[in-house]
This record gives sequence, structure tokens and C-alpha cells, in this order.
Amino acid sequence: MRRGVIRVGTSGWNYEGWKAHFYRGVPRRRWLAHAAETFGALEINGSFYVQIARETYRRWRDETPDDTRFAVKGHRFVTHYKRLRDVDRSVALLRDQARGLGDKLDVVLWQLPANLQADARRLREFLRALRRWRGVRHAIELRHRSWFTDEVADLLRHAKVASCLSDAPDFPLWREVTADFVYVRLHGHTRKYRSRYAASHLRRWADDARAWSREGRDVYV
Repeated sequence: MRRGVIRVGTSGWNYEGWKAHFYRGVPRRRWLAHAAETFGALEINGSFYVQIARETYRRWRDETPDDTRFAVKGHRFVTHYKRLRDVDRSVALLRDQARGLGDKLDVVLWQLPANLQADARRLREFLRALRRWRGVRHAIELRHRSWFTDEVADLLRHAKVASCLSDAPDFPLWREVTADFVYVRLHGHTRKYRSRYAASHLRRWADDARAWSREGRDVYV
């Protein structure tokens, strides 16, 4: 059986707090290239907040090594304003923009609001909309425990959409694997976006990643 590829990256790369250490001596115009040379994958977080031009995606593709892979975060208009309803045109818009990344785009991540409770009909409608965007993988970050059911897992498996494994102190973690890949977001185990991970925690995540890889699943952390 083919072993899955494990890619470890970061959610974004344009952080002022990294300037004195990770980017020391690196001009800002090379921050993306430097991050891409260090990590196996990069998550584009800005696409959650703003519309990014196809030309910008194309420039990011051209500035990074051939083996770089990106994840694009779905726009909050789809997840937080429309709350997954009537989003066909919005999904298609992001699809057309993100095509600028070419074959460097691996995953599209859809992050749901923490107060959006389970609604199987709403989820089915959204999964139908994702059919308009073939050729990439989709992951969905479910932040309310009511989604953690067999029915939801079956819907995701049928659609080949991954349930994102999200570690954070203020919303629950669902360790359900629903696709041929696994997408993990480590937000901070004790303080969101601010706490370090102990070496023992990282070893456990590394062991999990290797186990999923042995099952033939690609892994993004």
C-alpha cells in the first residue's frame, strides 16, 4: 500500500512577530519564499477575510518551490454569513480565483462558526455546492459538538470531505477520519494562538500522522 505524504506547515506567513527570529535578515518580499522553503505546506488564511485576485495567487505560485503545496481557507461569506446556504456562486468565485495556484493547491478548508449547530440538510446542500469545485480536496472544520454524529460522518465520507481535526481550548476535538487525507489544525492546546505545544504532545501528533500515513492517507498539519 502507498504511504501517504505528511506535510507540516503554518496558517499564514505574513506575521510581524516572526520578523526578529524566523525572518531575521530576510527582506519582506521574500517572506513567502522563505516560509515555503522551510515548510511543506502553507495555509492561506487571508482568503477567509478578503477576495484575493487570481493574479495574486499566480504570483504566490511562481514565488514558491515546485514541491510547495497550499491550502486555501474558504471565505467567511460562505461559512459565517450565508452559513452554508445558497453558496454555489460564492464557491465558484473562490474556485476561479484560486486556480491561479495551479497544481500547488491541495486543499480548501471551510471553517464553520462555533455557534453553528448541526443541520444535516444544510450540510447536504453545501456538499452539493462543493461538487462545482473538483480536482481539489475539501476539509470542513466543525466547531460545535452537535456535528459529531454518525450521520454527519457518513455524509462527509460519501462526499470525500475531511473533517478537520482541530485542537483548541475553547471548542471540541472530533477525531473522526472521513476522507483519504487528514487535515489537522493545532490552534494551541491551552491558550488559543498563544500556547506552545509540549514535546510529548507533538510526539503524539507525530505518531498519529505516521499511523494515518501507513493507512495510505496524506496528512496536513
